[in-house]
Amino acid sequence: MNGSASAGGTSPMSPIEATWTRFWFEPADPRPLALIRMATALLALVLLSSYSADLDTWFGPAGMIPADPAAAWRSPWGWSLFDLAGSSGSLRLLFIITAVVLMLLGVGLATPVVSLAAPIFWASLLHRGPMLAGPADDCVAVLLWCLAIAPSGAAWSLDRWFRGGPSPSPSIRSRIALGLIQVHAAAISLTSLLAQLKGDVWWDGTAAWWLAARADSRVVDLTGLFARSEYLCNLVTHGITLFEAVFAIGIWFTATQTTVARIGLVAWPLIGLLAGEPWWGVAMAIMCAGNAHAPSPDAR
Repeated sequence: MNGSASAGGTSPMSPIEATWTRFWFEPADPRPLALIRMATALLALVLLSSYSADLDTWFGPAGMIPADPAAAWRSPWGWSLFDLAGSSGSLRLLFIITAVVLMLLGVGLATPVVSLAAPIFWASLLHRGPMLAGPADDCVAVLLWCLAIAPSGAAWSLDRWFRGGPSPSPSIRSRIALGLIQVHAAAISLTSLLAQLKGDVWWDGTAAWWLAARADSRVVDLTGLFARSEYLCNLVTHGITLFEAVFAIGIWFTATQTTVARIGLVAWPLIGLLAGEPWWGVAMAIMCAGNAHAPSPDAR
C-alpha cells in the first residue's frame, strides 16, 4: 500500500499515511473475530454468574446499592437499564435478558442485533454497581463494544450456518474492530507497566512474592516457593515487567506481532493467576487472539 495514489490520483501516500490506512482500513479476515466473539461471550457469562446469587441483595428495592447512589458514583453521562427495575421481578428479568443476549452472541444467532445489545446490557450492569466492577469486567466491556462494530457472526456462527454461501470475505469493519482491540491491549499493558514501575518492589524483584502473599485474593499459593528461592522470585517479577514492555511495543511490528500475541495467550492468564485476577488474565488473552492468528495471503 505504501506509495499508492491518493483519492485524487495525483500524489502517492506518505509512509505514515500508508501505515495508518493499512492498519485501520485494509480488509481483514473476520474469523479471528468469531473466535473472540465466542470467548468473550463465554467469559461474560462466567462473570455474570457471579452476580446471580446476590443480585437482589445488591440491586433490589431494599438492596445495599440503591439506584441514586450508584448514579452519583458513575460518570455524568453513564446510565443503566437496571435503574428502571423497580422490583425484584423486573430486576431478575433484566438479568435474564442480559444472559440470553450473551448466549445468543456466543452461538452467533441474530448477531447484528445481539452484538449491539450485548455491550448495552453489559454496560448497564456495570453502571448499576460501578464499585463492584473489576478489571475483567472492564475488559469484557471493551471487547463487546469492539464486536458491535465488526461482522463477528460472519464465521463460526448459527447465522453463518443458516445463511450458507461462500466463505466470509475480508472486511474493513473487521479491520477496525481488530485495530481497536489491539490498541486497548497495548494501552492496558503499558499502563500496567508504568503503574508497576512506580513501586520499589518491582525494581528490587520482590513484587511476585507480595502478590502471592495476598491471601484474600490469591488463586494459587506460591509464597513457599518464592521464599525458598529469591532468584525465582526476582525472575518472575522482572519477567512480568519485561513481558509487558515487549508486548506493548512488539504488538505493533509485523515481524514480532504474531509471536508476541501467541506468548500473550499463555502469559496473561498466568499473570492474572499470580495477581489474583484470573478472569482479567483470560480477558487479556482474548484480546491477543486477533493478532495470534497469522493472516493468510488471500485474507489480506
